[in-house]
Amino acid sequence: MKKQLRLLVIVAAIAAAFVLGLTMGRQADQPGPGEVTTDGGGEHVDWWTCSMDPEVRSPKPGRCPKCGMALIPLKRQASDDAGEAELTLSPRAAKLAEVEVARVERRPATADIRMVGKVRYDETRLGYVTARVPGRLDRLFVDFTGAPVKQGDATASIYSPELLAAQEELIQAVKAAEDLAGSTVPGVQEMTRNTADAARAKLRLWGLADEQVREIERSRTAADHVTLNAPISGVVVEKNVLEGAYVETGTRIFTIADLSTVWIVLDAYESDLAWIRYAQPVEFATDALPGEVFTGRIAFIEPVLDDATRTVKVRLNAPNARGRLKPEMFVHAVVRASIDADGSIVSPDLAGKWISPRHPEVIKDAPGLCDVCGAPLVRAETLGYAAAGAPGQPLVIPASAPIITGKRAVVYVRTAAGSYEGREVALGPRAGGYYVVAGGLAEGEQVAVRGNFKIDSALQIQAKPSAMNSRRPQETPGGEAGPVKVGQPPGPPAPAEGHRHE
Repeated sequence: MKKQLRLLVIVAAIAAAFVLGLTMGRQADQPGPGEVTTDGGGEHVDWWTCSMDPEVRSPKPGRCPKCGMALIPLKRQASDDAGEAELTLSPRAAKLAEVEVARVERRPATADIRMVGKVRYDETRLGYVTARVPGRLDRLFVDFTGAPVKQGDATASIYSPELLAAQEELIQAVKAAEDLAGSTVPGVQEMTRNTADAARAKLRLWGLADEQVREIERSRTAADHVTLNAPISGVVVEKNVLEGAYVETGTRIFTIADLSTVWIVLDAYESDLAWIRYAQPVEFATDALPGEVFTGRIAFIEPVLDDATRTVKVRLNAPNARGRLKPEMFVHAVVRASIDADGSIVSPDLAGKWISPRHPEVIKDAPGLCDVCGAPLVRAETLGYAAAGAPGQPLVIPASAPIITGKRAVVYVRTAAGSYEGREVALGPRAGGYYVVAGGLAEGEQVAVRGNFKIDSALQIQAKPSAMNSRRPQETPGGEAGPVKVGQPPGPPAPAEGHRHE
């Protein structure tokens, strides 16, 4: 019994000592009014932060509201006086961080824009054999798809009662004109001539050639079958009916494509559109003809973007006199472009020239009309080309210099004092290993091209503005950080009202 009582007294004494020590520890963690907060070494502490979540700040010690780790003291460093988005590195620190810089300079900005696509028919060189009157197709002279034809070749023979009646009208009108050739009655000869002319025009509108109409007049015999001829030379790419079928007015029988010129339809990514212009020369090749390079000019850039592929259709007109380019062949193409300081395409061959707005192969030295369509020519400068004596080379930086996060791009500029200042810049298109600078930098400045991510990480650890955090975090009720823009001097960290560190 005495042993149990003694054990109880000992346990109670240990518990009392533990509670007393815990209470004293908490009181020691909470500085009294007017008391200077230190990190234990007698140095002034600006605020307390979390080593895992540096955006958390508190004017007093405690635990992180996010991860629960004990907050650590953060003292003002020498680099803090340089600016909110600046970091000062000693020569040794810069060497350890492997920081390298490059000058912002003006130089040619060139890019090879690669695209893929297919060979297509030239839609302006398609011809159709159609039935202009109802009837029966008793004979197809072209009986398979892919057959070559020449303009005027017979393609089909059609029987049509309406055509037969129209031929008889012509024969009777011609006979009447001959019989009344010597009539003295006013207006009779003119009336018979007009009737014959109308009968001829009707047959021509129904698809008969002039030779066929003359043959009907000469033989004075109406043919029960009429031959339909090919309107152009080319290849039959569609055969829509079979022999013996009945057709109505407007029924398409054949589609003929002239393959002496073809279209090359390419897909261009929206990010490459800054480098593409109407009338630009393009080189392309196909796997079916290895080692052979073809050329064409951009004739059309589709005005609508495909929202599924994020591409725009770009069309070339390519000569194909030997017929080696066949529709549906895969092709891969490249546009070699260069831009000036204003973003215009530099093309010495087109500077000061006049170009047809519909046929890019028509290029002249002076204003005039297009040789193909008669449209007035336009100046190359109105199509996005640089004029002779235009502004010089664009301002560029190496592609490794900017840290791009969404819509923002941040570079670290080396100042005269040796610090690295974070600066938000506006970037133009990418030109190979460089970016065109649209704003935010001046020629001759030095930007970090290597080690810039380490600089950015150091700023993040110090809870300063960085590429990933454009504004300086501040304490808000509940301990969450509110942003301030990069480079703006922030106010002092506000106390975390309503937030208690246990």
